[in-house]
Amino acid sequence: MASLVKALLVEDARVDALVLSAMLRRFHCEVTIAKNGKEAVDMFLEGKKFDIVLCDNDMPIMTGPKAVEKIRAMGETNVKIIGLSSDKNVQEVFMTAGVDVFFPKPLKIDVLGAMIQEVINKKRNSMV
Repeated sequence: MASLVKALLVEDARVDALVLSAMLRRFHCEVTIAKNGKEAVDMFLEGKKFDIVLCDNDMPIMTGPKAVEKIRAMGETNVKIIGLSSDKNVQEVFMTAGVDVFFPKPLKIDVLGAMIQEVINKKRNSMV
C-alpha cells in the first residue's frame, strides 16, 4: 500500500469538490474538504496537518489566496499548496500569496498524480 497522503481540498463548488476528491482518492489520499478559505485556515489553527492542499480561488467568506497567505503566515512552509482556478489571471495573486504551483481548472489527473508523487517522495526522504 502506498503511503497515505493527507490532502486538504479547499473548494466551494460541490461538483468540483467531488471530482477532485475522487481524483485524490485514486492516489490513496486521505481527503478532507473545506468549503472556503476560512474553514481551511481554522483547520490549521486547530493543529491539523496536511501534506498537500488544493485551493480554489473564488470562494465565499475567504478567498483561496487570502487563506494561503494566512496558512503560510502560521509557519506552514512544508505543506505543498496548489492554487486552482478557471481564471488564469489569478495565477500571480496565488503565487504572491505563497502557493508552490498554480494550475488552471480543470486539473488534469496526470498533473495531480505528479504532484502527489512529489509529496510521497519528500515524505520518504524525510523519514530516512
